[in-house]
Amino acid sequence: MYDHIGLRVADLDAATRFYTAVLAPLGYVLCSSGDGYAGFGPKGETGLWLHLNKGRKADGAHIAFRAGDHDAVKAFHSEGLKSGGRDNGGAGPRKDYSPTYYAAFLIDPDGNNVEAVCV
Repeated sequence: MYDHIGLRVADLDAATRFYTAVLAPLGYVLCSSGDGYAGFGPKGETGLWLHLNKGRKADGAHIAFRAGDHDAVKAFHSEGLKSGGRDNGGAGPRKDYSPTYYAAFLIDPDGNNVEAVCV
């Protein structure tokens, strides 16, 4: 669980398309956007902020989003691949994390490791 996360992105439009697609199956939407930023979360509760990075590229971060069920994890991964993400681990159990851990991993357009998890 987190309050909010901010990521610097090189291409705000590409990042907004990517996160709009991968977060929809998890029930999250674009809540706010403007010149140089976009915010996502449950309707009215922004938790992920994207900021246009005008400086040097930052090292990638890891973000894990909660998913309601295995189908949402699968849809997250599928939509991410269609929206410019790269595979970093398809949907499936991760017994080395815990007996009920089910997740998928993507690399977003800016090199961040993005996960959807259902436990």
